[in-house]
Amino acid sequence: MGQTISEKILAAHCGKKIVEAGEFIEPKLDIVLANDITAPLAIREFAKTGAKKIFDKNKIVFVMDHFTPNKDINSAEQVKFVREFAKEQKIKHYYEGGQSGVEHALLPEQGIVTAGDVIIGADSHTCTYGAIGAFSTGGGSTDVAAAMTTGRIWFKVPQSIKFILKGKLKKWVSGKDIILYIIGMISVDGALYNAMEFTGSAVKNLTIADRFTICNMAIEAGAKSGIFEADNVTKKYLSGRSLRKPKYYQSDKDAKYNQIYEIDCSKIYPQIAKPFLPSNADAVKNLKKTYIDQVVIGSCTNGRIEDLRIAALIIKKGKKINSNVRAIIIPATAQVYSQALKEGLIKIFIDAGAIVSAPTCGPCLGGYMGILAAGEKCVSTTNRNFVGRMGHIKSEVFLASPATAAASAVKGYISSPESI
Repeated sequence: MGQTISEKILAAHCGKKIVEAGEFIEPKLDIVLANDITAPLAIREFAKTGAKKIFDKNKIVFVMDHFTPNKDINSAEQVKFVREFAKEQKIKHYYEGGQSGVEHALLPEQGIVTAGDVIIGADSHTCTYGAIGAFSTGGGSTDVAAAMTTGRIWFKVPQSIKFILKGKLKKWVSGKDIILYIIGMISVDGALYNAMEFTGSAVKNLTIADRFTICNMAIEAGAKSGIFEADNVTKKYLSGRSLRKPKYYQSDKDAKYNQIYEIDCSKIYPQIAKPFLPSNADAVKNLKKTYIDQVVIGSCTNGRIEDLRIAALIIKKGKKINSNVRAIIIPATAQVYSQALKEGLIKIFIDAGAIVSAPTCGPCLGGYMGILAAGEKCVSTTNRNFVGRMGHIKSEVFLASPATAAASAVKGYISSPESI
């Protein structure tokens, strides 16, 4: 029996020829990640092990991104605690302030993760890196503490579900629309503890940003990971960027899958996920006129330069943000911010009446930089719209692509990008 790409990567990191779904393994890790919320607990648990040194100062990554720039005394104390540990352990990849950014955009951008890696992060959206052909998954802070000590992690090899994407995408349809459509189709537990593997003829037309978005939200279908096989798009992205040599794997033709779905992407329209689940998805055109109070364009899901270009294109065409809407634009990293400045995108946003923030996860988790009051509605390019996710429990979050979010900001109500 053949092996899936996920099984091949995991087998290689276990020093085995083959691993099977359901098998418990302890693969070696290439990268261990935590942020300003999850790292403090991991560090405290690490101390309880009695270990004096982390397993490899080059393989631990701490990114201060959720409540930074520090929103209050507690967040400042958390960051200080992590910073001091990073200095003590001589951790190479510690990011804060102007060098930081939203972790799942920053790590690929800086070449810290690459194809063929096994990565664990104390953040559920660590599955993002499957876009470049890595096996990447989230875990708890205690898992990260053990990984920081041993360089390994213990878990069960997941089954895989194959999603064959075919057909030509409609104008304005992006990776965000595809993954919302898929989650709407299979539900929030439709891929429970499976690796979601994306392949098919439509993949060649997906940008690397689209792929990051799709893998980022694999967890919203309950998946252990999401993954694309590396192709020329991937290799071009990694060329001259990866700090280590990429290793490329492909699924065997006779690999075993739990399920296989064929999806005709030509039938997908711009999507919106209504409150209060990412699976509550429908075409924007089917939604009744819904007025909004806020739009957020950014996050680890959709804060890359490609996302800002699309948003700027629509906002420039619409000229002004609706006076009843707070539009918050958050470049995911300093590099994205700098590129957006060079291209004149920031000027477009500001001239239109939007707020441009420093890189942060802030509003996505209801941290700061866009908290909602009772009764307020927000269209967001983030990845979750649970009750109270972005503020008051009586607020509502609608998930959408940057194109739909930008169109909605201009119109003042949830709108498809074709309307601008």
